Amino acid sequence: MREIVMDTETTGFDPESGDRIVEIGGVELFNHVPTGNVYHQYINPERSMPQEAFEVHGLGDDFLRDKPVFSKIAQDFLDFVGDAKLVIHNASFDMKFLNAELKWIGKPALPWEQAIDTLAIARKKFPGSPASLDALCRRFNIDNSSRTLHGALLDSEILAEVYLELIGGKQPDFALDTSAAQSKTTLKDAGHQNWKPVPR
Repeated sequence: MREIVMDTETTGFDPESGDRIVEIGGVELFNHVPTGNVYHQYINPERSMPQEAFEVHGLGDDFLRDKPVFSKIAQDFLDFVGDAKLVIHNASFDMKFLNAELKWIGKPALPWEQAIDTLAIARKKFPGSPASLDALCRRFNIDNSSRTLHGALLDSEILAEVYLELIGGKQPDFALDTSAAQSKTTLKDAGHQNWKPVPR
């Protein structure tokens, strides 16, 4: 079974009010084991970045100006996703944005049933307890010390560990090796990357 653990970063909360996706990250699992294949893409939102959103993810107008627009990366993203299940924390938020972006360029929507919502799983498994990604990292003793800002790829890697704990499996080590971490910060348009878990 192929799954993509994924996350997006955006300019705000509502695509119908003009907010856009600015980053997509995804980690591929096969039978709950990381394959080493990831997707990572920064996107020019074709609008200015609100200060409140910048404070969340640190992606500003100057950085995003030379990145491709969504229409240029959409097919590559869809090819990576295929018919895999999409494991997302608070899936309704990301699916709402992805399907809005796809609609605007005339592409079919991703089926809602393709998504697995880890927030819903956590709330069902631990009713009444905090279910944010940070709270679940604390619960499962997962190191998220590098998460000073939200980032789609980093959050996908952390969520992959959380997801495997939520479904009862012992998580593999999802730490990026040095070369992958370097490529994440220096490549202008990361696209597909090879990523392998290494000992921490």
